Amino acid sequence: MDKYLVVIAGPTASGKTATAIQVAKALGTEIISADSRQFYKELPIGTAAPTKEEQSEVQHHMIHNLNVEDKYDVADYENDVLALLKKLYINYDTVVLTGGSGLFIDAVCKGLDSIPDISDEVRNKVNKLYEEGGLFALQNEVQHLDPEYYNIVDKYNPRRLQRAVEVCYQTGLTYSSFRNNTAKVRDFKIIKVALLWDRNELISRINLRVEKMVSEGLLEEAKAMYPKRHLNSLNTVGYKELFEHFDGKATLNEAIEHIKINTRQYAKRQMTWLRKNNDYQWFTIDEIPEMINYIKTVISENNNQ
Repeated sequence: MDKYLVVIAGPTASGKTATAIQVAKALGTEIISADSRQFYKELPIGTAAPTKEEQSEVQHHMIHNLNVEDKYDVADYENDVLALLKKLYINYDTVVLTGGSGLFIDAVCKGLDSIPDISDEVRNKVNKLYEEGGLFALQNEVQHLDPEYYNIVDKYNPRRLQRAVEVCYQTGLTYSSFRNNTAKVRDFKIIKVALLWDRNELISRINLRVEKMVSEGLLEEAKAMYPKRHLNSLNTVGYKELFEHFDGKATLNEAIEHIKINTRQYAKRQMTWLRKNNDYQWFTIDEIPEMINYIKTVISENNNQ
């Protein structure tokens, strides 16, 4: 009997958690998170992590399994999830993977690309660029050296930007050329579905979710993390804007508005990544029964071949 990984993707605030729970219940299985910020146990509100009630409905993995100080990258994630899948497939034929971090989803589905080692000289050069020019300098360099990657990268994640610049400097080739390598063969079949929203409706959902986060205690959560604001795990939407407020660079209302704007921009980048991937089947939030039927049909047809 073949094993299956059902990937449920979509932009932020599109309803992936609730959808994944419905799908996992219908398939009688468990859920693995592919959200690179929901790993951190100190950030439940700002990352919109599944609540205790939601996690009690279906077993979730890779949620609140790290501290913000922990060093953890996509290669660690790939290794951890593949090991986890091996265990889960003992009891289940199908497992659900859901989240908005495209790079992490790709790592599980296709594997990381063979990117060359970076010399200390190049790494120091890029570090100096960041130290002297900040995020803006990294953004400009990526846009100049690899416009294809610039269109999809999280432009507020310095480590992702630095990595792209390092590869361009080291090889003279674009970072995208390495990311587009042939996928690794997995010993499970992959079914990909994504949630489709009208742009204005999604914007409204994002704005409402930010306001809900604030009412649930996002400000207090960010205050507790403020002494650790230098960590890469905290360089994310919802926290960096409030850190600027704590620094006196923005009023609270301005910070909240910036969170909404930056979240909308992040959702746009997620959609750009998803639309480049032609193997997703799209469903609206009202079509979850059809999504479940589609998944079951694909599995049945494959098993009968």
